[in-house]
Amino acid sequence: MSKSIHFFNEDIKYTLRGKSNIRKWIIATATEENFNAGEICIIFCSDQYLAKINRKYLKHRTLTDIITFPLMEVDTVISGDIFISVPRVRENAIKFGVRMEDELHRVIIHGVLHLLGYRDASKPEKAGMRLKENYYLERLD
Repeated sequence: MSKSIHFFNEDIKYTLRGKSNIRKWIIATATEENFNAGEICIIFCSDQYLAKINRKYLKHRTLTDIITFPLMEVDTVISGDIFISVPRVRENAIKFGVRMEDELHRVIIHGVLHLLGYRDASKPEKAGMRLKENYYLERLD
């Protein structure tokens, strides 16, 4: 199974550091969850760009830091698009008193967890997802 994890910018300039390690981390996360990593695109964008996607596809009018679109054709292979608002992540990093890079890693793994089938619609789901985020964040080199 070919593993393709790509990083793109849409309407902003952002350079992700440690792409190779992040790719390995995503693949290891999928493997630990008994999945293979397929075609995954992580797209860094602005608040405005993500807000348009949120309105168009999800009919939401709130700002968010991430939207994940699973595109799985095989049950055991995760594939999809993960859109991340860099300004929203930066603002949340300040709000939570963490480094931008650390908050970005949390958001990336959050999107990967959505591809793996985890949900966060209810309080118990959110709590479970946060535990998984923390677990996998500890495994990032």
